[in-house]
Formats: sequence, C-alpha cells, structure tokens
Amino acid sequence: MNVNQQPHMASPYGQPQPGYQGHPQSVYGGQQVPGGYPAPYAPYNGPASAYQPGPPQGYSPYASFPSKALAANLVSDLSSSSPLDLGMRGPPTSGAPPVPAAQAYSQFGQGDIQNGPPPMGAPPQRPPVSQPYSQGAMNLSGPQPPYNQQFGAALNSMQQMTNQMASMQVGSTVPSPAGPGYAPPTVSQPSASAAYTPSAPSSFAPTSTVPTQPPSTEGVPHTLSQPYYGAPPQQPFPTAAPPFSAPGPTQPPGPPLASQQSFPQAPPTSQPPFSSAPPQVPTASYGGPPPPVQASHPRAAPPTSQPSGFPGGPPPTSTPTQYTGPPMQQPPVSQPSSFHSGPPPPPTSAAGFPPQGGAPPRPPHPGMQGPPLASQGPPMSQANHVAPPQPGMLPGPPAPGMAGPPPQPGMQGYPPQQNGAFGQVRGPQPGYAGPYPGQQSYGAAPPAQAPAPPAPKRLDPDSIPSPIQVIEDDKANKGSEPFVTGVRGQAPPLVTTNFHVKDQGNASPRFIRCTAYNMPCTSDMAKQSQVPLAAVIKPLATLPPDENPPYIVDHGESGPIRCNRCKAYMCPYMQFIEGGRRFQCGFCSCVTEVPPHYFQHLDHTGKRVDCYDRPELSLGSYEFLATVDYCKNNKIPQPPAFIFLIDVSYNAVKNGMVRIVCQELKTLLDYLPRENPDVQSNIRVGFATYNKVLHFYNVKASLAQPQMMVVSDVADMFVPLLDGFLVNVSESRVVIESLLDQIPDMFADTRETETVFGPVIQAGLEALKAADCAGKLFVFHSSLPIAEAPGKLKNREDKKLVGTDKEKSLFQPQVSFYANLAKECVAQGCCVDLFLFPNQYVDVATLGVVPTSTGGSVYKYTYFQAQSDQERFLNDLRKDIQKQVGFDAVMRVRTSTGIRATDFFGSFYMSNTTDVELAGLDCDKTITVEFRHDDKLSEETGALMQCAVLYTSCSGQRRLRIHNMAVNCCAQLADLYRNCETDTIINFFAKYAYRSVLNNPTKNVRDSLVNQCAQILACYRKNCASPSSAGQLILPECMKLLPVYLNCVLKSDVLHPGADVSLDDRAYLRQLVSAMDVAESHVFFYPRLLPVHKLDVESDTLPVAIRDSEERLSKGGIYLLETGLNLFLWVGANAQQELLQNIFGTPAFSQIDSNVTSLPILDNPYSKRLREIIESFRAQRSRYMKLMVVKQEDKLELIFKHFLVEDKNNSGGASYVDFLCHMHKEIRQLLS
Repeated sequence: MNVNQQPHMASPYGQPQPGYQGHPQSVYGGQQVPGGYPAPYAPYNGPASAYQPGPPQGYSPYASFPSKALAANLVSDLSSSSPLDLGMRGPPTSGAPPVPAAQAYSQFGQGDIQNGPPPMGAPPQRPPVSQPYSQGAMNLSGPQPPYNQQFGAALNSMQQMTNQMASMQVGSTVPSPAGPGYAPPTVSQPSASAAYTPSAPSSFAPTSTVPTQPPSTEGVPHTLSQPYYGAPPQQPFPTAAPPFSAPGPTQPPGPPLASQQSFPQAPPTSQPPFSSAPPQVPTASYGGPPPPVQASHPRAAPPTSQPSGFPGGPPPTSTPTQYTGPPMQQPPVSQPSSFHSGPPPPPTSAAGFPPQGGAPPRPPHPGMQGPPLASQGPPMSQANHVAPPQPGMLPGPPAPGMAGPPPQPGMQGYPPQQNGAFGQVRGPQPGYAGPYPGQQSYGAAPPAQAPAPPAPKRLDPDSIPSPIQVIEDDKANKGSEPFVTGVRGQAPPLVTTNFHVKDQGNASPRFIRCTAYNMPCTSDMAKQSQVPLAAVIKPLATLPPDENPPYIVDHGESGPIRCNRCKAYMCPYMQFIEGGRRFQCGFCSCVTEVPPHYFQHLDHTGKRVDCYDRPELSLGSYEFLATVDYCKNNKIPQPPAFIFLIDVSYNAVKNGMVRIVCQELKTLLDYLPRENPDVQSNIRVGFATYNKVLHFYNVKASLAQPQMMVVSDVADMFVPLLDGFLVNVSESRVVIESLLDQIPDMFADTRETETVFGPVIQAGLEALKAADCAGKLFVFHSSLPIAEAPGKLKNREDKKLVGTDKEKSLFQPQVSFYANLAKECVAQGCCVDLFLFPNQYVDVATLGVVPTSTGGSVYKYTYFQAQSDQERFLNDLRKDIQKQVGFDAVMRVRTSTGIRATDFFGSFYMSNTTDVELAGLDCDKTITVEFRHDDKLSEETGALMQCAVLYTSCSGQRRLRIHNMAVNCCAQLADLYRNCETDTIINFFAKYAYRSVLNNPTKNVRDSLVNQCAQILACYRKNCASPSSAGQLILPECMKLLPVYLNCVLKSDVLHPGADVSLDDRAYLRQLVSAMDVAESHVFFYPRLLPVHKLDVESDTLPVAIRDSEERLSKGGIYLLETGLNLFLWVGANAQQELLQNIFGTPAFSQIDSNVTSLPILDNPYSKRLREIIESFRAQRSRYMKLMVVKQEDKLELIFKHFLVEDKNNSGGASYVDFLCHMHKEIRQLLS
C-alpha cells in the first residue's frame, strides 16, 4: 500500500512508492516530504537542529542510547535539535557532518554532484568533480555543497549540525500540505528558498530555467549515456543541487508506477516532492547563506515547486538530465514525471513521485532515469532494471553519486534519500522545467516558482552504523582467542571472523547458530520483544583442518543410551545420581536406569570419573554408531548409488553441455565420496540419457561394448535391466569410458527438441528401488518439459502478475505430480540434484520441487556457453559429486521443558510435525528451526536443545550425529538484547519471508518484515534504553546492523524484483536461500567489497573491505565484489597503469577485455596475490563464483551496481540512509 496511505509501515517497501506519499512526511528532516511521511521526519538534511523548523524534534541520532544510538538523527527529529548523537560514532564534531563528513561520504564534495544539471546560467559552484570520484562519488548529499563548502560558517557544534540538518529544509519547514507537488506551493516552500535565498528563489525561476538538457558539464552527466560513474563525479552539481537529492527524490518519479501514473493527476503538491526541500544545497541550511555556488546556479527558478534549493531546479534537472535518455521511460506524461512539466505534477509525494495511490512513482534519481517503480512497471526501460542492462543503471548514468541507485521506482515508500547527501532525496521537482531534455516538459509547467523549501539535509552515511566497522571490530576482539563452547549462552564470533573452536560441551557455531543466546523466560516476553527464537543447524558442516571432526561412539549391540521418556540421547546435560546407577534427563527430568555395561562411579562433584574420556559426556557434538534397530526394515543398508541422467535433446547437444558432462565424468568417477581416502568408494554408478524417450545403458564389466535399451512408454516408467545398470566403477571402467565417449557422437545430429522430466526421475527412483539402496540422481536438463508424459508443463511466465495478488502462484508448482513424486523419492532415500541449462523459461518453481524436497540442490546456468560457463559448471559438478553426504536421513530436534520446535525451513520433507526427512543431506545444507514457548523457563537451568540426525554414511554405515546446545534464559529484556546475533536473525527473516511469498503478495511480506523489525527496535527503545528525546534513534549494540541488513533482504530480487529479473531466477534464489547457512546468507545479502588497489603483496592480510555504496568507489581504484554466487572485478577509469599492467597485462584501460572470466597468469607478486585471494574466496563458498570484469561506465556496470546494497536500486529499493529514516519513523509511531 502506499506508504502514504499507510502511514505506518506501509509499504515502505513495496512498490516503489515514491516517498511515502500519503503522508506528508518529512523528508527526513523537519520538512515534510511531500507526500511523504508526516512531518515527523523532516527531510533529513543533515543533522541540524536548529533549523529544522518544522520537523518534529529530532532524532537525536543515536544519542543517548548506550547501546548504540543511531545517529540516525533523522532530521526529523533533528529539528528538536537534539544533538545528533550518532551514537556509535559520536556526534560529528562539528556538529553537522559538516562538509568533511559528508564529503567523506562521497568523495566529491557534495557539491560535486549536482543534482540537476546546473542551471544553465550559473556555473556550478561546487567544487567540481575535482573530487576524486572516490567512491562513488555519489554525493548523496547532493544537495549540500560539498560539505566543505560549509555554507556559511562551518558548524561547530553538534547542535549546529543538527540544525543544519534540520534546516536543510529549513526554509520551507513543512512542505505545504499540498504535497510535493511541485507546483505552486511556492509559497510554502518559500521559506526554504528564503533560507537559501541566495540561490533559491531565483533559482527557481520558472522552470524554464532549468536547463533542460542535463547540465552539461558538470551537470550531471546524467545523460544516460554517461555511465554513471565517470561523469557524475565530475559534474559537480552546483551546490545548489544536491546531487543526490535530486535524484533521490528522485528517482524521478520515473515513471510512476503504473498505478501511479495515474497519479499525475494528483494535484501538485505544494511542495516539491521529496525533494521538497530542494536538495537545496543543504548548504543553505547550514547556516550560512547557501554557498555561492548555489547561487550561481540559480536557474531560472524552477517553478517553485522545486525547492529552491536546487537553484534552478537542479534537482530535477539532474535527474532529468540523467534521464534524458530515459525520459522516454518516463511514463507518459500523464504521470507527472517528477518534474511535471505541466501543472505541478500531481502532488508527488515525497520523493517527487506523484503520490499515487499506489505506489507513487519515485522521483528519478539523478542518475536514474526514473525508472518506473517496480510496481509500476517499467515505464522506463529502466525501471526495473529491466531492460537496462543493469538494473541499477538504467539509461543514463545516474548521477554521479547516485548512479548507483537509480531511481528506485518503488522506492519503497521511503522518501528517497539519496545516499550520501543530505536531503538529496528530492527528485526532480515538478516545478522544474523539463530538465531532461527528453523529458516532457514536466517541470515546466509548474508555474509557481515559489522557492522551494530548502532541501533537507541528508544523514551522513558515515554517522550511521557501518557493517564494515562491526565486522572489523569483531575480528579484532574475537579473532585471536579460541572460542570455547563450555560457557552457556555465550554468543560466538561473527561468521566473517576466522576463529578456532574448542568444543567443551556445546556444539560449535559451525554446526548451530542461534538468533538469541539469552532466551526470554516467558512467552509474553518473547511476544513483546518480537525477536525470533531460532537455530540455524548445519548437521554435517565441514570443519577446518585444525578442528577435530565429531568422534564416533559405539555403545555396542544395545545401541546409544537414551532417556526412557523423551528419548533424548546421552549428553553432557544428563545428571548422574544414586552413585551413578541412574541418570536424570536434562530435557524432561525423567530418571532412567544406567545399563550395567555403562555404569561408572562418580567423583566428589557428582561427575562420572570417565566423564572426559567419553565424548557424549563432555562434548557438544559427536556420533553414535546405530544398530540394526535404527535401519529401514531392520536390515543393514546397501551402499548408495549415483545415477547420471543426461538430457540429449537439441539444445543440450548444441550448447556443448552433453560433451562437457561426458568428458568430465570420466575423471570424476575417481573422486566419488569415501570416508577413508585410501580406500576406493563403494558407491555404484549408472547412466541414462533422454529426450522424449529414455535410453538406459548396460555397462556390465563383462561386456565389450555398452548396450543401450530404449523405453518409449514414458507414461509407465520401468527400468529395462537390473543387472548391469548399477555397477562398480573400478570393475566396469573400460565399458563406462567407452559409453561416455560414444554418447556425444550418438546424439550429435539430433533434431529432437522436446523433453520429458517426470519420467526421468521416476526411472532413477525405480532403479534404486530395484537395487534396494538409497542414492542420488544427477539430472542435467535444458528445457521446459512439454512432451506428452507425466509431469508435462506449460509456459506460464506472466510478467503482468508481478506485484499483484496472483504473483504468489508463480512461486507455487503448477502441477501436484512432482510433490507426490518427491514423497516417493524421500521414502526410498533418493536425493535429486538438478543442473539446469535453460535458454528460456523452464519453470524452476515446479522443476525444483523434487530437489528441494529431497535435500538436493538446483544449479542454474542460464544461456550456458561452453567457453565462458564451463569452468563454473565443472567446478560445481566436482564439488557436488565429491562432497560428504548422508543418505536416507531423519532429523529430530528435542528441547528442554518450556520451549519446543514449532517450525522448520530448508530443503526437506516432513510427514509429521517432528521428523525432518531428508533423502540426502550434504555438508552445505542447513535446517532452520524456530522455537516457541509452551511453558516458563528458568534462569538457573537455561534452555537446552539436542539435534539428532540419523543417516547412512557414504560407506553404507548407519549413524546418529548429535549436536547439543544450551542457552541462557533471562527475565529482563535488556539481557535478551545484549546477546542476539543479527546475522542469524537476518538468515531466519529471509527464509521466513521467502517461504511466505508462496502464500502472500510480496508487498505484504515486506511490510510484515518491516513491522517486526520496528517492533523489535521499539521494544528495546521503550524498555532498555536510557530516557532520551523521541527524536533519537537508539539501537541495541548487537542489532545496530539490523536495519541495513533487513533493507538488503527487502530489496532482494525475490521480494522486490527489477524488471529484468526473470521468474525463474526468483524461484531459483528463493530455493537457494532456504537452505543457506549464516555465512552464505550474510555475503549474499551484504556482499564483500575489497579495494584491491590497496593490496599489500607482502602481507597475508586482506585490505579492509569498504561499504557497499557507489560513493565509496574511487575512479582510480580497482575493487573485488563477492556475492557468494558471483565475483566482480570493477576497474576505475583512472586506475594506475602499473596496476593494470600487473593484473591484466596491459597498461591501457581501453584495452582491458571485459569478457574474460579469469585473470591472466602473470609473473608478478600482485597478479599472484590477487589470484590467490579469488581462489580463497571461491574455496569458502559452496558454489563456484564466476569472475566478471566490469570496467567503469561499461554496460555490465548496471549489474555490478545492483549489488551496492547501501544505495537505492532501480527497482525501487531504498538506500540504507532512507530506510534507516523510515525505520526510525516506524519505531516512533509504535512508541507513540
């Protein structure tokens, strides 16, 4: 829903909502964002308190909060002038993040980035691009001139800063009710202008003033053409325009969402949309008159609506400019673009989108073209990432600073706040004349030129919690000492820290990670805090070489010792009594007799004398050998089998997949999993090929040549041979190699394009049933199975359903056949791994049902090309075949009295409410378990959980792996908030949300996530933080990254897709994340970005990572970005020639080949070290990451920018700064 509409959480995310239109919101400062949230947030201009007239009192950013006050000081509160306490960081000294800070933010002065094109006449003042593009020079702050400019005198105190922030919007205070509209509201805005006056008013001269064309020169080079990076930086936006801001707001409304589009009609808001405060240079707000720059800008004043801040409408301009190209995208006029030329565009809600009922379109980013909001559809091509190659990019280069985040159409409702700059947010103001050349006259029309209010200042990104800082602090504090598990309720080091584990009674965090290591004693307390109580369990996790694998314990023919009542296995929590003759269960308190063979005396402390000689009495993780009673049908299992089923239809043969698979299998068969490396694997293998019919191969050792048998009756599948299908590799090697050599030639000239899929799995299942063993099917498949057969599918891809209530049907299987087949596979212990090579829609949501229900995996190689994708596919295949795996597994989680396991997430099947059944369980799979209270817990005993997994090892041995975990219980909320793990909470939230999309519209899923996160933080603020101004955002120390990480989940392709994200990709990612461990979900949602130009080749240590924002990138740098699925090497246009020579073998940027997937092997220390780092990153992940070289301003940059998750994205995802402000608003609403 529109935010506006719903003030509450609204969709913050959902569609692109321009700012939240419905409510006037302040931009984060005191100002109202047009349409945006209620005044409470004024646009955030920066921290400023004084000014802020309108805004409610502000957030003091983190201020008091001991734990961490966020400096979110959103301006809104700022107004109160509470000091911006950024909490962690301490208030910026000067008060506002005066320029420096901001600057830091973007390397360019804020000024640099102009939001809009500079007014034609005025020379942009900001320091032009001189700034190093530095990191993405996005200045979000756009509006403010580079901070250094300090408008007026430098601020010196926090307060001032705050004021400034507040003032950013100063002039206008609150936007007029009208709303963002650009139009006339001039008046309301005027104040702003006044503040700014120097440039503002005039600047806003009529729209015309805004140069239509992008501001040349510095203006943002938004022209789309520009790639974003380069240019933008330079363009310094005149100060006046906040670089981001404009964009921010911007994102021009971009095309409004569809629904929005209609918005246009909305009356213009009086105040410019988000921009409302024009991004005016926040400078103005800074106390002094705006920097001259601004003035210089004065474009004709854009119509008032635009905040004067941009003189001349830079904001829009910039945006527009940016847009230029995209303008087309812009929705038709009807939707007012952000800048409406005509009458003020409908009121745009904040952000310059017209507020639309639905999601208002968001203002285009400067750089962005205003992509349509996601919801809206891609009015612009960009919009959802759609066409543009990159989602992020979109047509024009985004504003320099912004680039990264193109407009988000859907901005999610938060008023967009450009990243970096204060106030950047605004988008083009309606009032501006059509800034973009291409643009319609959007802005022009607006007659009123009233000065817009000054732009609100934006939060300084350096003053809000930094993921990198938290990660580095954890490495420094916990990376040197071993993590000893004997202390109950001790939170482990983060997944990003390398540490050694000593098992002393609780399972290693490599096996189990909890969301909270202090459980609330009562269900009321748990409900009040809303912190999820869950454990992410990875039963067969691979341990580093310096840690011992779990010991194997054999209790003889009678099997493992267990509690008589609850059946928990012997563990360190069992209390021996009566001299050791009986033990009391730690889970249910039942007393059980100790069998004679297991009896041992107790020492003076009541412990058994052999306690430390027995793993089950002293360790958190160990294995028991299971007896025949634990085997299916009470008989010892046969060794498992691997069956390879290869699609030999036209597409599979043509793209080279068949030849590559057959060639590789000849080698891989020597690497089948085994427990003892010196002994041959006893796994048997079988081979079949298929298109519309199935071909089985007899590879019996006694044959001279393999024999093929064809089954064409796919409706009633059977295996035509029993003897000779599953064979031992060493015995039949010659025949197998002969077969693998012949298959590619046999089908080289095939013309069969249709395939079946259901019968293929049935065939493998029948073969395992006939051999009476468990096993794994490796299916290599290329297209939608449309041939007549069970499990036949039709193409149901319909992009029109995205964003509607019917979207959930696209994530559900289209037929029930595969769910029933999966159930049969689980009963037999038949796990399926699916390798897909699609050139078009293949319905991953349906084909993935069997793999995800049997504990298998789905691998997807879209548009597979042998040359560029062979390395990734073969590495994935090798890892998949060689990794340790258990078959025919059953997992149960037992808990002590007071809590119980109620919900499970992952790739498995459940036939009842307690047993998790997995046909296969490998070392990379996790099962996430949620716990609920069913009684009170006590602080003395804590809470216990025991995970027991019964499985068949690859050697055919039946075993029980046990993991025990004890956590503390607390009666005080403060203790709960002191001992949570944010990475695990985010892993849980992502899995919960990704499962919820099967039954709920994605918008509702996003809203509920935001709501729960706001409740968690509001509960902390209300019950645990020391009293302070309501304007302050206060976060618990261990959860200070919850907003930034949650925003990454909300903007992910599954929940908030760009137009270029296919339904298959979304279904694939949804299935993938459901079984991810915490380390992989962390890098997936918040990628690692390393400045490799700072690499010290003499040292083994890596350079410190930087935050995922374009403004952190430097034109002269080279960066390695890791997402867990991909690696990108981004090369700045001004990178040193020596560096390029060492890495690529050529000193010229123009000669670097961006099509390479591996770096050349050069004989210099730099090349060697960089290649080692890339290999070490790949070794840490379960899937091989393909390397892509991205040159600055190249078409691939859009893809790269999509992963700069602190920036806005093209599909409407909010920037970190905007989302933090939005969360603050949500928290304040809950508290009030």
